[in-house]
Amino acid sequence: MYTSLSQIQSDLKLGAISLTRLVKDYLYVINQKSSLNAFLEVYEKEALEHAIIVEEKFNSGKAGKLAGMVIGLKDNIVYKNHKVSASSKILEGFESLYSATVVERLIAEDAIIIGRLNCDEFAMGASNENSAFGPVKNAADETRVSGGSSGGAAVAVQAGMCLLSLGSDTGGSIRQPASFCGLYGFKPTYGYISRYGLIAYASSFDIIGPIAHSISDIQLVMEIIAGPDENDATATKNGLPSFIENTELAQGPKKFAYIKETLEADGIEPDVKTQTESFIADLLAMGHQVESISFDLLPVLIPIYYTLTTAEASSNLSRFAGMHYGFRSKNAFDLESTIKKSRSEGFGPEVKRRIMLGTFVLSSGYYDAYYSKAQKVRRLVKNKTEEIFQKFDFIISPTSPTTAFKIGEKSENPLAMYLADIFTVHANIAGNPALSIPYGKDRQGLPIGIQLMAPIGKDSELLNLAEFLVK
Repeated sequence: MYTSLSQIQSDLKLGAISLTRLVKDYLYVINQKSSLNAFLEVYEKEALEHAIIVEEKFNSGKAGKLAGMVIGLKDNIVYKNHKVSASSKILEGFESLYSATVVERLIAEDAIIIGRLNCDEFAMGASNENSAFGPVKNAADETRVSGGSSGGAAVAVQAGMCLLSLGSDTGGSIRQPASFCGLYGFKPTYGYISRYGLIAYASSFDIIGPIAHSISDIQLVMEIIAGPDENDATATKNGLPSFIENTELAQGPKKFAYIKETLEADGIEPDVKTQTESFIADLLAMGHQVESISFDLLPVLIPIYYTLTTAEASSNLSRFAGMHYGFRSKNAFDLESTIKKSRSEGFGPEVKRRIMLGTFVLSSGYYDAYYSKAQKVRRLVKNKTEEIFQKFDFIISPTSPTTAFKIGEKSENPLAMYLADIFTVHANIAGNPALSIPYGKDRQGLPIGIQLMAPIGKDSELLNLAEFLVK
């Protein structure tokens, strides 16, 4: 199984493999491992046709930078004339009229899109059990969850169904499944990648990012998809430093902080704690400086996150009403019943739970007590994080307090499920880049991830450093 684009392009140059053969191999694996439920739709004919075109360009020396890269898209990133559903019944049968900016940029560099990937409905979940199309199973153990919400994106790469996938990260939805599947998962600085064409969950938190086996592939894809976009007012207005030409940035000792409360949390599994401590010991052995710090706002991160994201979701998802597109209830008989019944029947339980919670915190009489207060504390978190980065280059924590848990284990306990994001929401609340690094396994052979968070705008430094920290 290929784990980097450089391997593929080397074999293409040598004639050891054709691009058509490569795509057929991926399609074969997708078919053989369909029980994992990673793909909702496979673009078999289209991918093969595209492979022929890209290979001709490659052989003539005219191919783009991503020639040979086969990519899967999370089912909340739109692709013109292709179905997209955010893994929800409410968007049943809907085809996008345009492509996301990231998709256009990938295709312009000759990437091949092989299909759309299962996810938690509207990216709301930490296990990929909330999809209207069933859960995604972890390739390391099919009785366990893939992580979420980008579970299909992680498993597709883990199982060798594509080289790289694009997911979205609102509170850890790239990093946590990457951790559960033994992969790199990168959440960029907020605004570094256009959200144009990403179906919104919580607009001030959402960002697109890659999941891959190799840092070099993440760097290359970031080089292609990051940057300004006139279609997204929140996208950066400035040019970005190169993600692939600054390897010297990783040289020399760095100052790391680890938040001691993350290793003292009640829910952290012993093997996750041990591996995190081992990672810290490795850093010290390399000559880096590592210090323990306290972050007293850690207990309020989950309440802040779910107060603000559900409020934004309540607003964003109001557009899905069974009127213009997607699912419409057959039991509706007038305007009001069309909206009520279509939303009641079209949305799943978790999405309805979050819409109702968001509507509540925005309602008259509760706005100041919940939403307004959460926004103020979000600012405190951001300020506190900036203070830490005045003294340190990076912050270390486990990506998740546990390894992949059993399917169904937490589905009846929403609070337990929400706490799976306790270490990852920090980066989304503050807007910082964060990376999950695969680092060992637990006693059951399940992957463990370590999270590194960097100052805002230091994405390139974070990715360059990561290649030197592989165990």
